[in-house]
Amino acid sequence: MSEATPLAPIVDAAWVAAHPEVIRADVRWYLDGRSGLDAYRHAHLPGAVFVDLERWLAGPASAAWGRHPLPEPAVFARGMSSRGIGDHDQVVAYDDAGGVIAARLVWMLRATGHAAAILDGGLAAWGGTLESGEVEREAAAFGVREWPADALADIDDALDAGGVVVDARDAARYRGESEPIDPRAGHVPGARSLPCRDHLRADGRLTSPEEIRRRFAEVGVHDAARMVSYCGSGVTACHNLLVAEWVGLGRGRLFPGSWSQYSATDLPAAQGDEPSGTPSGSDEGPVLEP
Repeated sequence: MSEATPLAPIVDAAWVAAHPEVIRADVRWYLDGRSGLDAYRHAHLPGAVFVDLERWLAGPASAAWGRHPLPEPAVFARGMSSRGIGDHDQVVAYDDAGGVIAARLVWMLRATGHAAAILDGGLAAWGGTLESGEVEREAAAFGVREWPADALADIDDALDAGGVVVDARDAARYRGESEPIDPRAGHVPGARSLPCRDHLRADGRLTSPEEIRRRFAEVGVHDAARMVSYCGSGVTACHNLLVAEWVGLGRGRLFPGSWSQYSATDLPAAQGDEPSGTPSGSDEGPVLEP
């Protein structure tokens, strides 16, 4: 494990400005295919390095494992080293989506014992001078560490977690009204809708810890140790995990394959507002798609 000083999973811009020794990592990525690297080159936090989600934070996409499975530990280590991130560095990651993408890097670092946090509010919250171009740091020593089994969940766990399974996608995708990219619409039967973007205020910063704890409690999460988080491909699900930790609920587990893996199987898919698939106000039974 890293000997880096413990770091809260969320920090604000004032903290980042007061700690210039902390490595700033830009993790912009867009589902619609826009280039995060181009956005970074246009304007980024001073000194920030770009971390390519597709190259360093995910393995090859497949129906068997989903769109963004965790990469091999050696790939992750090589990526961090190439960005100038070492075992004992502290990292603050950001994006332009309130941290829901940057959360993937932060979760991966924290899960392997490194000090990392999301910049609350992301790029828009910085408020200071921005830079253009690319920042290159000298390669750093970053050891290869296996993904901890107790931080992960699989399809069987998602179906029978012995706790609460939460879906971080927007409510329309959870209900099955919209599915822009994965094989089928709907959600894992029994999963509860907890859209990660609903933790954010209009300015992209997190709402109060009290409000966030209330939202988790409404879906039955009082202790994140009993929670499994998933989304479309295991990226924004990390945001729910980090936010739960930030408000004192502890650490849950990530289902890396998420809906992109589950929906490629022949297992039943629920639709509607309720975990079982029963739409609110309906007298009909669960709506399940094989």
